[in-house]
Amino acid sequence: MDLFDYVREQNSEKESPLASRLRPTTLDEVVGQQHIIGKDKLLYRAIKADKLGSLIFYGPPGTGKTTLAKVIANTTSADFKQINATIAGKKDMEEVVQQAKNNKGMYGKKTILFVDEIHRFNKGQQDYLLPFVEDGTLILIGATTENPYFEVNGALISRSSVFELKSLDKEDIKVLLKRAVYDNEKGMGSYNAEITEEALEFLADISGGDARNALNAIELGILTTQRSEDGKIHITLEVAQECIQKRVVRYDKTGDNHYDTISAFIKSLRGSDPDAAVYYLAKMLYAGEDIKFIARRMMISASEDVGNADPNALTVAVSASQAIERIGMPEAQIILAQAATYIASAPKSNASYLSIEAAMENVRSKKTTVPAHLQDAHYKGAAKLGHGTGYKYPHDYPEHYVKQQYLPDEIKDAKFYEPTEMGYEKQIKDRLENLK
Repeated sequence: MDLFDYVREQNSEKESPLASRLRPTTLDEVVGQQHIIGKDKLLYRAIKADKLGSLIFYGPPGTGKTTLAKVIANTTSADFKQINATIAGKKDMEEVVQQAKNNKGMYGKKTILFVDEIHRFNKGQQDYLLPFVEDGTLILIGATTENPYFEVNGALISRSSVFELKSLDKEDIKVLLKRAVYDNEKGMGSYNAEITEEALEFLADISGGDARNALNAIELGILTTQRSEDGKIHITLEVAQECIQKRVVRYDKTGDNHYDTISAFIKSLRGSDPDAAVYYLAKMLYAGEDIKFIARRMMISASEDVGNADPNALTVAVSASQAIERIGMPEAQIILAQAATYIASAPKSNASYLSIEAAMENVRSKKTTVPAHLQDAHYKGAAKLGHGTGYKYPHDYPEHYVKQQYLPDEIKDAKFYEPTEMGYEKQIKDRLENLK
C-alpha cells in the first residue's frame, strides 16, 4: 500500500455510513440473533473454533447477515474473499477460485467466499461454484433476503447449513442506537449529542427490526440538528419523527415477504378474522401491492373457502374486482376492505373445492364413458346409435326432478360434493336429501 492508498482508506473509514462504522468485529459485540449465535449454539462454537462449513444466512434487511460474515472474516484463519452478486461476473469468481486453489495447494490454507445477495446469481453462476464447494476448495457463505429454498441452487443448499436471522427486537435496536449516539470510537460520541427516551422508543419501534434503518435515522438527526445553547445536539421525539417520515414496510412484491403477507391475508379470510384480514390488506396497500392481484386472491377465496355457504361472497368479490379498476387508488382501498371483511365474516365451506379436487383425481385415475341416455341426440343418426334414448326431461316431472343415472357406469355410486351445515349450504343439503 502506498501513501495515497493509505490516505484513501483512512478517509473512507471516516466517511463511511454510521451503520458500517458500528458493525461489530467480534461475536461478543453482535446484538441480537441469540437463537443462532448464543454461546451454547452450534454457529457460535463453529466460529470460535474456526471450523466452519458452508453457510447460508437468510433474513430481512438490517438483521446482521453481512455483520456475521465480517465477524467470521475477523475470526477465521482462512483467506476471506467477498463479492456482491449484483455486480460480480464469472471473471470475479474465476479469480477467487484460482486464488483458493493456490491457497489450498501451496499453503494448505482454506478460503472462505462470502457472496452477498446470492439470490441475484443466476443458475449458471451458482452451478459454477458447486464443484469447488463440493471438493472443499471453497467454503461458501451466502447472504440473502429471499427464501434460499426458492432462490438458491438445491445442490448448494444441500451442502450448506441454512441459518435464518430474525428481525431485531425493540430492546436490541435501543442498544444499537445508544452505541451510535454515545460511542466515541465507532459511533458519533464526539458530536456531543443526547437522545431522549421518547425518541429512543420511537426510533426503536418504527424501524421495524431493521438496524440499518434506525442507525441511518439517528445519523441524519445528529448531522442535521443544530446545537442548543448548552452546546449539545438534542435528539428529541420531534427530531426523530423528522428523520423517519414513514415506516418502511418489509415487503418486496417479488420476494419472500410478498408471499408471507398474502398467505397471512388469505388464511385470515379463511379463519374468519376480519381484523387480521384488513390489517394484512392495509400492509399490502401501504407497500404498493397491485390492487388487481389482491382482488384476484379474494375471488379465489370467496369460492375456495366460502363457497355455497354464502354464494354472495363471490358476487361481492367479483364486483369489488370490477369496481377497483374503474375507481383506482386511493378510494379502491375502501372497496377492497368491504370485500375482505365480508369474505372473512361469511360462513365457511370448502365443499366445492373438495368436490372438484376429488372429481379431478377420479378423472385422472379412471376411464369412463358417458351413459347412452345422456349423450347428444341432436345430430342425424344419433338415434340409430341409441344416443339419448331413455333420457327423462326433469321439467316434465313434479318438483322438476326425476331420478335417473347421470354418472358413468364405472363410477355410478361416486360422491364428490358433500354439502356442509354452514349457512346457505345447509339449505342446499336439505333440498338434495329431500329430492332423493
